[in-house]
Amino acid sequence: MVMLWRALARRFPVFEIRDFRLLLADRFLAPAAVAFSLVGVSFAVLDLTGSTADLAYVLAAQIAPSLVFTLISGVIADRVPPQRVIVAANVMIAVAEGLLGILVLTGQVRLWHMIVLESLTGVGMAVFYPASQALLPKIVPDGVLQQANAVSRLAMNFAQMGGAAVAGVVVAVAGPGWALAVCGVGLLGTIPMLLSIRATGRGSAGGGGMIGDLRDGWSEFVSHTWLWAIVVQFCVVLMAWYGGFMVLGPAVAKAEMGGPAAWGLITSAEALGLILGGVVSLRYTPRRPILAVALIGASIAVAPLSLAMHWPLPVVCVAAGLLGLGMEVMMVQWSVALARRIPTERLARVSAYDALGSVMAMPLGALLAGPIAEHIGLSPTQYGAAALIVVASALTLLSRQVRTMRASEGIAAEDLAAAPASTAP
Repeated sequence: MVMLWRALARRFPVFEIRDFRLLLADRFLAPAAVAFSLVGVSFAVLDLTGSTADLAYVLAAQIAPSLVFTLISGVIADRVPPQRVIVAANVMIAVAEGLLGILVLTGQVRLWHMIVLESLTGVGMAVFYPASQALLPKIVPDGVLQQANAVSRLAMNFAQMGGAAVAGVVVAVAGPGWALAVCGVGLLGTIPMLLSIRATGRGSAGGGGMIGDLRDGWSEFVSHTWLWAIVVQFCVVLMAWYGGFMVLGPAVAKAEMGGPAAWGLITSAEALGLILGGVVSLRYTPRRPILAVALIGASIAVAPLSLAMHWPLPVVCVAAGLLGLGMEVMMVQWSVALARRIPTERLARVSAYDALGSVMAMPLGALLAGPIAEHIGLSPTQYGAAALIVVASALTLLSRQVRTMRASEGIAAEDLAAAPASTAP
């Protein structure tokens, strides 16, 4: 085992960094635990009320806090060590899911309990992302930053797949209450690892309090054309994808592909693509990473298009797998681009604006897709979603920065000097 670990460290020098190993353990355990929540919450609601509308209310309660707390988290994670912010996020989710699990197991749960507790989970999720984006560049040098992003995302994707599979068995055998309890315990188990990480924060306010820090982060965000252009692109792309594929996809699978089993195959193929994309990202760096991000964003149109054109199920699965591969490559390149081009002391706040801008229109996509499909049909709605994705991506390519920025631009000389000799370019 020791020899295997040494061989792994020689091939991937990022494993030699103590703090990265601690972070990697967290990024495996936490997503696996959250996967138990994703399965457990849905079945807990359906077991209680049997209403998909009630399920929508509960899941919406998870999304709503991101509109407020993502930005607040960005400010806090730029002031204090970001791992402490992640600890706070994990504790909030653990308390919410653990209490919900206890209420389900004791038969005392009510719908309003679920909405309140999932709102607390949503706050935790909103707090987590900016701090997570800010932490990795603080503990690894630039020379292994892409490798660190790829490895950590591989761990997260494996954990989510495995956790969801085991959670399904737990829910089927023991019930959703136990799955929620496992989520709470698992997230609490990440706290010692996170508190052992030595990364530090800025340690002082930006001079203008919360509002001043938000304004400072916004100024940094809008000063980079490539950054806000991509965020605007994905605001439209994710809205169209969420409505045209995630909301309407199960209806197409039920009507034309044989039901839930077909949809499960499609989502499994996408998950496999994400894992393969993580492997590819260990070595592959596009010469123009921002252009690659924009083009991969355009390729997301394939998702609703494959269903609108009634492709055979195996072809849809292959397309979903390839799309997952491209999305994972894109996510790694985007994370590296932010870390290299945004000052460390503002990275959490800029990441907060990135997250908020990218996903804020997804609920709108869900609300619009159903009524539009009822009036004009499933396929025309999905064609429209695909067209919207392509148009938004084409407009993004009008930016010269998006088209021409190279991978080597924005790397700080001091970061290169800090990289291990075996990894510095």
